[in-house]
Amino acid sequence: MKTEGKKVLERSKDFIYRNARLLDRMRFAYHFENGTKADVLRALQAYQNEDGGFGNALEPDMRCPHSQPVTTESALLIIQEVSGFDHVMLEGILSYLQGISLPGGGLPRATTAVNDYPHAPWWTTEQDHMPSLNPTGSIVGILRKQQERTEFQAEHWFQEHIGFVWRCLEESATGPGDYHDAMQWISFLESASGEPERTAHYKRVLDKWLTGPNGIEMNIHAEGYVHKILDYARTPDSYASRLLQPDDVERHLDGLVNSQQEDGSWNITFPAVSPAGEQEWRGSFTVDHLITLKAYGRLD
Repeated sequence: MKTEGKKVLERSKDFIYRNARLLDRMRFAYHFENGTKADVLRALQAYQNEDGGFGNALEPDMRCPHSQPVTTESALLIIQEVSGFDHVMLEGILSYLQGISLPGGGLPRATTAVNDYPHAPWWTTEQDHMPSLNPTGSIVGILRKQQERTEFQAEHWFQEHIGFVWRCLEESATGPGDYHDAMQWISFLESASGEPERTAHYKRVLDKWLTGPNGIEMNIHAEGYVHKILDYARTPDSYASRLLQPDDVERHLDGLVNSQQEDGSWNITFPAVSPAGEQEWRGSFTVDHLITLKAYGRLD
């Protein structure tokens, strides 16, 4: 292992085992210490509720214990990370998603239950029955890409979600509204099959947006709540990677290494809802960034 990569990993390991929640300690062990998928899923399962959805501050800026769509999306992303779709948790997730599906398709971004608990201001929710591309597009994409369970994909409730996402894309003639919408587009379009011309059209729209002024932030020194190259191309096989120049990717990898804090963590770029929430985010982000550095060979 190169000296620089070894130091990055050692500092992060110390931070994670000192400060990160159990889930992120298990994720770190899985990726860097021959930990097991079962250990990650066991830690994740603690956030799952009786209705099959996920809550309990798995999304650190939403301290609501009740199940939420976006928190369930977070769980699916971790299940995808460790190829854990064979786990019994998926049965509960499908039941929960079917139960909160809105007429005509679409899942709510959040429900008004979040308002009763500490939460970031952007999670304040006025009604329970407003369908949203975020997180519907990502959830549909994740569930279509996995192959452990496929029978539900032909069911009416799931097909309505697919139709809803297509309508959202049709109504956005110039592309996504922001980074979060872009990730919904990417997840959904990467999983699309059976309609190649339609899919190709919206990929062209997406690509134009990603390479435009509102898309990928190329400035390595940009500050605040911005989303740079490695947010979109977390690994070399990410959708956006083909739109990037290798030299630009290397510059941002250098920047990521250099922005590691003395304690081994990486800071967040937005205000957290609480000190505990910030610490949880820093643990999660630290594992995420290490996965990226590993994928690009920077920890070899």
